[in-house]
Amino acid sequence: MHGFVLGLSSNRLAEETGLQKTRILRALTCLRSVVLREPDEVFSGIVEVDETYVGGQRRNQRKARRAVPSKHGRGTSKTPVFGILCREGKVWAEVVPNIQAETLLPLITKQVLAGSTVCSDTLVSYTGVAAKGYVHRLVDHHATYSDGKGTHINGLEGFWGYLKRSLASRGGIRREKLPLFLAEYVWRYNHRKQSISMQISDLMKLLGTYREKVTI
Repeated sequence: MHGFVLGLSSNRLAEETGLQKTRILRALTCLRSVVLREPDEVFSGIVEVDETYVGGQRRNQRKARRAVPSKHGRGTSKTPVFGILCREGKVWAEVVPNIQAETLLPLITKQVLAGSTVCSDTLVSYTGVAAKGYVHRLVDHHATYSDGKGTHINGLEGFWGYLKRSLASRGGIRREKLPLFLAEYVWRYNHRKQSISMQISDLMKLLGTYREKVTI
């Protein structure tokens, strides 16, 4: 757990512990599964919502994937991820099948307390936010990234940058593993102000509630 909190690679952990790398990988998968199950916090106040796309560089993709022409932004073949950031400093994110309104709006109503102020870009999927009982503030990224009055999604954009840099440093991961790694970096971001000992303590508590039998 100490190595996990420090962000050490599986190779480094295997060297330091003398354990087989396969066993280290199973242990890391167990910890990521645990933080994936950390109870979601319902946000309130001013929140930011946004979507992004995650995927490795084309030279790191399988041949079959590289053969498919890639687009940038919406319409890309990369994996969509939706996120919500509370201006108080925490983030929530989840892999989603698409960025349509019927997918994103239920997630907003589930994770954000009614009456809160929701800041978003001008994606048409967010059109119904106000009708769900929120104060909806829009920022048009074709014109500006902030209106100077607090309407922006810069905090969430910053998290997306952190997430993509962290994933890129791993040299690429399988798409089916993305929810586990996404949960890891959400957890790291939300606990970034805690000491190493406090983070380990929180992991211990989560492990105590992890009821599924996991063989390491």
